Amino acid sequence: MTTEEKNLSKAEQARALFREGANCAQAVAVAFAEECHVDAETMCRLASGFGAGMGRLREVCGAVSGMVLVANLLWGPSQFSDTAGRDAQYARIQTLAERFRKETGSILCHELLGIEKKKGETPTSHIQKNHSPKRPCVEMVALAADILEKVREEGW
Repeated sequence: MTTEEKNLSKAEQARALFREGANCAQAVAVAFAEECHVDAETMCRLASGFGAGMGRLREVCGAVSGMVLVANLLWGPSQFSDTAGRDAQYARIQTLAERFRKETGSILCHELLGIEKKKGETPTSHIQKNHSPKRPCVEMVALAADILEKVREEGW
């Protein structure tokens, strides 16, 4: 990401990353790499399998998965024995998902796209070229990034 792109809002950064070829989860996660103290390449790899509803299964939206990945790195407990931390993190994730659902009506990729759930149906290159304006993915990554940016401002 260029210095100029870093000056954009997280929503705009996620849009730019998606338009550059990042999948939906990568676009959200990489926009927050610096805040998570993770380099962009590692964040890209961590989020790589969550695109298109997890490996193109069209389940939980990749933008939501990217949002959860970032939330885990920012606020997740670091010890297995921290059950209170785990409970608090689960509550945070439920809140994030609900905020996304409230804006979109769903957190499921196939529902957001209005398509039948299929796996492996289309090469990534075809999907990226044909997202706009028919598919809402670029706006989904912007929304997820915006939600994360707002909850950080709220002091989570």
